[in-house]
Amino acid sequence: MKKTLLLLTCLLVVVCTKAQDEEPEQNDQTNESTSEIGFDGYFGASNFGGTFGVGAKYGYKFNDNIIFGPSFRLQRSWSNNFGQKFGYTIYGGGFWAHVRYGNYLFAGAEFEMLNSPLNYIFVGSQKKWVPSLFVGGGFSREFNQSIRINAGIFYDIIDNVNSPFRFSYFMRKANGALIPVIYRIGFFFPI
Repeated sequence: MKKTLLLLTCLLVVVCTKAQDEEPEQNDQTNESTSEIGFDGYFGASNFGGTFGVGAKYGYKFNDNIIFGPSFRLQRSWSNNFGQKFGYTIYGGGFWAHVRYGNYLFAGAEFEMLNSPLNYIFVGSQKKWVPSLFVGGGFSREFNQSIRINAGIFYDIIDNVNSPFRFSYFMRKANGALIPVIYRIGFFFPI
């Protein structure tokens, strides 16, 4: 994981360095949007329950390569396990920043503080604020200046044992321990 983080850091430095070298284009059209709104979602269900969630991001475009801003997440889970019904809601906010390289790649960091009733793997009576800090990158493509799609892999540096994202971790070590890596697909629209 240290090598992966080092690689992502180097990529971020290269992208930022490249962004400083480019000359701004002289163009009379000033109708380019300086902000975007983005969404990512999740849904899963079975006979025993399910989960759905949505994350919203507002982004201020610092320049063509750098975008950052606040975020909000809402997630609802429910269960009907052998007649025992329960459900809970997770919500919170944070901030994020992405560096886009051309119209193909992005690297970024996303911090969120979520109010969650999860206590290890059990639902507790007290909600706790749980931090997560994802770093990662992936592919980023804009279509007709009306929508941008980001698809990336993120590593949770904090890896809190009560993180509501633990159910989304899709990699395991040889001993079966979870690796705090998620994939995320987001859609961004200029506003």
